[in-house]
Amino acid sequence: MEFCIEPFATNIRSDMEHNLDRTISLLTRTPAALDAFLRDLPDEWTTRNEGEGTWSVFDVIGHLIHGERTDWMVRTKVILNSGESKPFAKFDRRAQARESQGKSLGQLLDEFSRVRSENLRELRALILQPADLERRGRHPELGVVTLSHLLATWAAHDLTHLHQISRIMAHQYREAVGPWTKYMGVMQCAGHSS
Repeated sequence: MEFCIEPFATNIRSDMEHNLDRTISLLTRTPAALDAFLRDLPDEWTTRNEGEGTWSVFDVIGHLIHGERTDWMVRTKVILNSGESKPFAKFDRRAQARESQGKSLGQLLDEFSRVRSENLRELRALILQPADLERRGRHPELGVVTLSHLLATWAAHDLTHLHQISRIMAHQYREAVGPWTKYMGVMQCAGHSS
């Protein structure tokens, strides 16, 4: 049985169009939400994972930082400056293992907040117009994408990892909750991406 979240209302739209102001409003809140949720938790919550080959909360925060440094704004600039003529560099989904070494979770949370704030300041300074959002770039695996796709994905990426963090943490209590596990949707989800 797999269920993650079921809608409670029948009028929920799942086809909301990308809106830059809404994207920025979500991206602005993620660092504070993570800080409030994770700072000063016992290490057992943040350093354990879901099994071999999976990430801990610590790893996810490192991954978010790496994305801030090498993905979202870097690719935005590629689209604006080179369009489809220059494909995006491949993204290293495991870079956090080396980049986070020797750091505490608190340091990572501070770093994420700082680099996200810098990126959003830079994004706002671009004063993007609707025509800019339709400009195209080339992803090394997905092919042609628009700037709108990229920016909407940035927000959805945050939501994916917020969900993943909840799932990782819930996994730590998979036995402790006993028979209630069947009511815990977060414990039934198999993964966050392919």
